[in-house]
Amino acid sequence: MPEEKSRGSGGGQGDGGDIYNVQAAEILAKEALLLPINEAAPIYEKLLATFPTAAKYWKQYVEAYMATNNDDATKQIFSRCLLSCLHINLWRCYINFIRRINDKRGSEGLDETKKAFDFMLNYVGNDAASGPVWMEYINFLKSMPVMTPQEESHRMTTVRKVYQKAILVPTNHVEQLWKDYENFENSVSRTLAKGLLSEYQPKFTSAKAVYRERKKYIDDIDWNVLAIPPTGSFKEEQQCIAWKRLLAFEKGNPQRIDVTTANRRVTFTFEQCLMYLYHHPDIWYDYAMWHANNGSMDSAAKIFQRALKAIPDSEVLKYAFAEMEESRGAIQTAKTIYESLLGENASVTSLAHIQFIRFLRRTEGVEAARKYFLDARKSPSCTFHVYVAYATMAFCIDKDAKVAQNVFEAGLKRFMHEPGYILEYADFLCRLNDDRNVRALFERALSLLPPEKSTEVEQRRKEALSGTSEDVLSASENTLHDVVSRYSYMDLWPCSSKELDYLVRQEWLAKNTGKKVDRSTMINSSSMLDKGTLGTSANARFLPQTAKFVRPETSQMVIYDPRQTKGTEFSAATSGYTKEVEDTLKMLSPATASFIKNLPAIEGPSPDIDVVLSVLLQSTLPVAQNAGKAGGELSGVGKSGLNQNGSAHRPPRERRKDAGRHGVQEEEEAATVQSQAAVPRDIFRLRQIQRSRGLGVGGAAGASQSGSSAFSFSGGGSAFSGDHSASTD
Repeated sequence: MPEEKSRGSGGGQGDGGDIYNVQAAEILAKEALLLPINEAAPIYEKLLATFPTAAKYWKQYVEAYMATNNDDATKQIFSRCLLSCLHINLWRCYINFIRRINDKRGSEGLDETKKAFDFMLNYVGNDAASGPVWMEYINFLKSMPVMTPQEESHRMTTVRKVYQKAILVPTNHVEQLWKDYENFENSVSRTLAKGLLSEYQPKFTSAKAVYRERKKYIDDIDWNVLAIPPTGSFKEEQQCIAWKRLLAFEKGNPQRIDVTTANRRVTFTFEQCLMYLYHHPDIWYDYAMWHANNGSMDSAAKIFQRALKAIPDSEVLKYAFAEMEESRGAIQTAKTIYESLLGENASVTSLAHIQFIRFLRRTEGVEAARKYFLDARKSPSCTFHVYVAYATMAFCIDKDAKVAQNVFEAGLKRFMHEPGYILEYADFLCRLNDDRNVRALFERALSLLPPEKSTEVEQRRKEALSGTSEDVLSASENTLHDVVSRYSYMDLWPCSSKELDYLVRQEWLAKNTGKKVDRSTMINSSSMLDKGTLGTSANARFLPQTAKFVRPETSQMVIYDPRQTKGTEFSAATSGYTKEVEDTLKMLSPATASFIKNLPAIEGPSPDIDVVLSVLLQSTLPVAQNAGKAGGELSGVGKSGLNQNGSAHRPPRERRKDAGRHGVQEEEEAATVQSQAAVPRDIFRLRQIQRSRGLGVGGAAGASQSGSSAFSFSGGGSAFSGDHSASTD
């Protein structure tokens, strides 16, 4: 009974449950191992219908038939799975089967086995784990019987060629293969071996070095996972990153081999990747575009066909396929793809109508696009987006504003209740600088729309009339992410929300492929992505209500403080500075250090200039030891020549040599009285006094130099001396 229960839960995959339930699939596979093949076969067929690239299930299925010596069924299963599952263990199972059935067929059986080896190595010979297969093939060739010297010579030549191919592949047994090759050549002819080994030694060294690098990427890949649609899990994202790193590595041709061999390795890596990322549209797209960029459009078309078979509901892959066919001039093929999007009336979307109208305008002209628009607007699936798209095309491409306005007016009768349509019509009228009709449109719409819908229109009315709305176009790039951007329209997307979230995550991952990303970073970054990143700013207002918007992480915010530290070590002094800051201050002059210590903490990176001036004016700086002599030389006043706050006391300079001592004394007394006068400590009050005297900071300095006025700091506090001194010229 427990077995029946578990089988029922697994069988429920096809009865509306989650058909990609990995745990249920594993339970079914284990149950099938215990059943006779006639009972296990339906279970395997159900599993492989859901997981067609699961090499381990194919291997388990075919081994069950091999155990019963049912060779015909075994061959049929191999024909179904080998080319789509380039897994070395499955292929080794195949070669073992071929050797067994041809073991007693003599020379004919040996030829069949040799062909099977060649067939196998042509597909999986570039696998990093294919070393044992190369060695097995070489041993098989060496064991083949020969009857004549010519046959012996032919056998040696064949073995040599296989060795030379094997040592060029960066596999896990490349060093052992090289040693065997050295022994082989030396056993044949030491003279010939010296030249051949010197020729292939650098190639072997390169293959060995590339294997070490290749292994780093391969070790990050889980070779036992099943291919399921994207879920956004951390493990899945890690696998995507690992595969894309390996693909980038192989595309770079690190071994610097010929282009044909290098392309064969890239193809092999893509095929292996699709065994595990079978439902990921970006991998299929990258594979097809890689073929297209290498000039093989036919191969790219075949990849797209396989992709649509794997993901039949992917609209974005269909658009990408049609775009590629159109780019190479296959207009009829592209039209067929577009028509397939319109074939089923139940699933046809407004976006399909819009893209087909654009396609017809590009390829068949204005009349064909107009004719289809007239038919499309009668469709039940036609929304206001079709009207907006056709009107915009008529205005921007055909330069016919009258036709565009007529289309908008025709749609207004049907979509007056749609705020999005009203806003697009208003934008069109703004382009025509028709303010009067814009006002009339908004007044008409606002009187008919319910309050919950009119808020958005009212906001856009203010923007439209103030001229603040602006569209920004984004540059396109050759990724599936950008295909979505090119084939989306307003709030219509060529894929589901789940697919779109996946593509946005992949775009972020692609930018961080070369970085080590931890789990928390990946989860947080993925959760912050939304549909808005794919479209233009003008499309943001049409995002569905379920879209996630980027919000700042307020829990990570801190108030800026220049004295905040990362560590916990603080100076013993009450200043709160770190030891490093204290050491730095000791290297400065006492006056500078005192000034810096008296600076207050500020909020933000830029201090208020008034606060800094206030601190400067009110601080008491210590006097330097050697300042007296210098000060006396400069000012001729006292030993230090400095006021109590450290600023130089500069009395008015004598303008005439014959100036009387009495006049000089009066000026000095006046300066002393000013320096001792009570001065308000409010910086704003100080600035008002300064303005009333008609002097700024720069003006005071200039006046001091010219003798027209005096500006000084004095006393324990701060003071401005802004009295105008009469010129004696």
